Amino acid sequence: MAKTYPCERVDLIFIDDAPFRFVSTVDLAITPEQLFEVLGDAESWPHWATVITKVTWTSPEPRGVGTTRTVDMRSGISGHEEFLAWEPHSRMAFRFNESTSGSISAFAEDYRVVRTPRGCHLTWVMAMKPNGIAARIGILVGRPVMAWMFQRFLHNLDRYAQKRFSTASPTPPA
Repeated sequence: MAKTYPCERVDLIFIDDAPFRFVSTVDLAITPEQLFEVLGDAESWPHWATVITKVTWTSPEPRGVGTTRTVDMRSGISGHEEFLAWEPHSRMAFRFNESTSGSISAFAEDYRVVRTPRGCHLTWVMAMKPNGIAARIGILVGRPVMAWMFQRFLHNLDRYAQKRFSTASPTPPA
């Protein structure tokens, strides 16, 4: 088992005040209920957030504030998460309580969902406080690539959701 490092037990305010924040948005042609079905499905995450290799819920249903899970990533980092917000079909947020990386001082994500006439609008905020100068410099240097990658994940989510919920029959040839 990999060594873990404690992360700051941040609250929801951290998401707005973190030293490093990445905000990505996407309009989805699925309902907020369908989006939460995807977000609640451990098997779905590696399909759209391709840095993730495995999600394991570590507390029983029903899910809510205080629910925990472990997320394993391609980089070899695992994060042990605790949910800070769970408002079905409108918001979920979580933080790392510990990580296998000593370069993460604090980390949280927030998913805010608004129903639209076409489906829903998702705003995803990733907030972090790196541990140490090298980690801060790495994020500063990598910021444009990270922002691009996070936005790409949401486009992947859109494609994944369209495929998952597609019920349209093929259009017959003209």
